[in-house]
Amino acid sequence: MIPTVEFCGLEVSRLMVGGNPFSGFSHQGPERDEEMVNYYTAARIKETLQRAEAAGITTAVLRSDDHIEGIMREYYSEGGQIQWILQVGVKPDEFRDAVARGVRLGARAAYIHGGTGDKAYAERDLDALKEPIGHIHDHGIPAGVGSHSPEAHRWMYEAGLPADFHVVSFFNCGSLHDGKGEKFDAQDPPPACEVMREIHKPCIGYKIMGAGRVDAREALEFAFANIKAGDCVNVGMYRGDNDNMVEENAATVAAILGETT
Repeated sequence: MIPTVEFCGLEVSRLMVGGNPFSGFSHQGPERDEEMVNYYTAARIKETLQRAEAAGITTAVLRSDDHIEGIMREYYSEGGQIQWILQVGVKPDEFRDAVARGVRLGARAAYIHGGTGDKAYAERDLDALKEPIGHIHDHGIPAGVGSHSPEAHRWMYEAGLPADFHVVSFFNCGSLHDGKGEKFDAQDPPPACEVMREIHKPCIGYKIMGAGRVDAREALEFAFANIKAGDCVNVGMYRGDNDNMVEENAATVAAILGETT
């Protein structure tokens, strides 16, 4: 039901399932973080991925840490098929090992965490991104770069960073990684979509709902009306609020994209 696109040699659904709720990153406060961690046991995470597959979602964007790696090892050994795009945000000296572990477990692509992209832009240090992009390419998979700032993505792209894809936050909330707290400005999504249209490479939009601050249908309609036809969105889904959230989001995307074709 959900349209798929060619994405750096992979066929992916235009709706992807994100992993922040699985690891308790709510961007809504410590109590909410704890609620998500308590809800998302390993069994529930695997069930959510299975339900995503059944709903037509072919791809998940998940981090590189012991928690997720262990779950994905079980998920694939039990017959899971969802494609894993690996988010790598570890220290530079651990980056290569994290990518290698992810690839061994089944990751099909990997990208540099948005906080790392933000820092490289602030320091105008393109080399800080070129080396990890090279590490990913060494493993024979597509390499991407994330950032919370559209200006950072524009700088990376125009400077010729050899990334295969960009992972663009709809909200410029990198302030969290600078210790300045959560900031979600309603004026942020249009510039993010503008830069995604400028970048002539596949893009994944994330935080399109402002970590639960924007109605799901409203956010999905806006996203697909304003990004490129080959771009995708990554949405974290906390079933503790609504057990049918995965299926409802999938049906909403199928309806929206069916209306626009």
